[in-house]
Amino acid sequence: MKRNPFFQTPSSPFKIEYTRDDAIDALTHDLNKRMLAYRPFTEVVTLCIGTDRSTGDALGPLVGTRLQKLYPPGMQIYGTIDEPVHAVNLKENIEKIEKKHPYALVIAVDACLGQFNSVGNITISHGPLKPGAGVKKELPEVGNLHITGIVNIGGFMEYFVLQNTRLSIVMKMADTIAHSLYKSSYQLFHPKENLANVKL
Repeated sequence: MKRNPFFQTPSSPFKIEYTRDDAIDALTHDLNKRMLAYRPFTEVVTLCIGTDRSTGDALGPLVGTRLQKLYPPGMQIYGTIDEPVHAVNLKENIEKIEKKHPYALVIAVDACLGQFNSVGNITISHGPLKPGAGVKKELPEVGNLHITGIVNIGGFMEYFVLQNTRLSIVMKMADTIAHSLYKSSYQLFHPKENLANVKL
């Protein structure tokens, strides 16, 4: 799916600390601008990548599980704690999405590692996600947009670092991402309704 040239969208990634009071609103605002650039699309597919076998890598499945409970309009969710999408079945799920949702906007969500002063940041970027890059895995790229959460420090012993990431941080980041995706989806598919009346 190509971007609509009539919409002016940010070309550089958007980044914000999950602990900021305005994190959800700021992420929602940036998501809306980026998603509008891909219209027309019939639905949004959010592909949440990761595994519950590793604390740091559980960000994606936690986002997917939270989104399932929120039930955002116009959004299909792949990747949850119960049915994770990970290195082994990623290609299979990408093929399923391409077949079942050919006109969907695909947003990929995954955890990543970064510099010490970037831990806790959530980033939204145009273009496909390259899952597994942080742990030197060769996996297929996916997504029109992608969201990453920097859950810990990278650069050495990546598997060990992911295994020893604090669950508290990952869960809070997942909640922030899920609520942002929900609000963005609601505003795009139900623009005339008042989101203030919806319980999050």
